[in-house]
Amino acid sequence: MQTIKPSILHLLTTAKNASPFDVNMAIDAGFDKIMPYTNLELAEVAGLAQDAIFSRSPSGVKREALFIGGRDIDLALAMMAAAKKTMFQPFACSIFADPSGAFTTAAAIVAKLEWHLKQQFDQALAGKTLCIFGANGPVGGCVAIIAAQLGMQVQLLLHKSVSTLTEKVARWNSQYQLSMQVMDGTTEQAKEQALEQAELLVCAAAAGVRLISQSQLQQAKNLAGLVDVNAVPPSEVDGIRSDMDGQLILNGRAFAVGALAVGQLKYQTQMQLLKQMTTSDQPLYLEFNAAFKLARDILQPH
Repeated sequence: MQTIKPSILHLLTTAKNASPFDVNMAIDAGFDKIMPYTNLELAEVAGLAQDAIFSRSPSGVKREALFIGGRDIDLALAMMAAAKKTMFQPFACSIFADPSGAFTTAAAIVAKLEWHLKQQFDQALAGKTLCIFGANGPVGGCVAIIAAQLGMQVQLLLHKSVSTLTEKVARWNSQYQLSMQVMDGTTEQAKEQALEQAELLVCAAAAGVRLISQSQLQQAKNLAGLVDVNAVPPSEVDGIRSDMDGQLILNGRAFAVGALAVGQLKYQTQMQLLKQMTTSDQPLYLEFNAAFKLARDILQPH
C-alpha cells in the first residue's frame, strides 16, 4: 500500500522573516508542513525550486508548492518566473506569488470597486478615471496594474515624492502595454486637482496618515466610489469607517468601502488559492491576475 506523502509549502521570501499571516493561512488551507526560506536573493530561487521538485516522485511533487512573499511585486514575479523555468512535466509544482499580501489585497480592492459600481450605479470600470494615493507601495502599484488592464485611466499619486515612482510606472507601462500616469500629490492644491478628475479613488498609503479631509472629499464632484485600505486610525479619508462596504456618501452620489470589507475578500481569495494548490492535479501558477479573477468570482458567483 502506497503511503500518501505529506503536503509541503516551501515559503520563499526576500524578507528577514516569513510572514506569520501567510504561515497561518497555509496551515489552515490544509498544508501539512511549511518550510520558510528567508533573506533570499533572486539567483538562489532556481536551485531551491530544483531541490524541491527532484527530491520527490511525480506523485509526491503534486503534493508540494512554492509560495513567494517579500515586499517587491516585480521581484516576486521574477522569482516566480525563475522557479517556473526550472520545471517540466512531470516534475512541476504549483507556485503562488503574493508579496506582502499585495496581489490578493489589490485583487479584492478592484473587485469591490467593480461590484459596487455596478450594483449602485449600473456602470463598468472601463474608461473610468482612477486616482490612487499611496501608489509607491506594493498594494497601490498592483491595484494600478489590474485597473489599467481593465481599461481604466489610472493616475498614481504620491504624497511624498513623484520621482521615486516615475521609473517604476514607465517600466510597468512598457511591460504590460499600459498608459498609466504619475501625478504630483505632494501639496494640498495638487491633491485637490487630482480629486477633481477622479471618478474612483483608492487610498493605500502607510497607516496613520490622513490624506484627504472632508472638505477636500466634498470637492470631488465626479467621484462615484472610493476604497480606504487603512484599518488603523485615523482613516486616510476623513469620515470613512473601516466597516463600510458600499454605503453611500456625498449625498448618495458615491459609495465607500473600508479596510474590513477589503480584508474579508482578500482572506477568502488567498485561502481559496492556497486550497487550490493542495487539490489540483496540474501545477498552478497564481499571481495578481489569478487573484483578481477569483475575487471577482467570489463576489459574482455564476
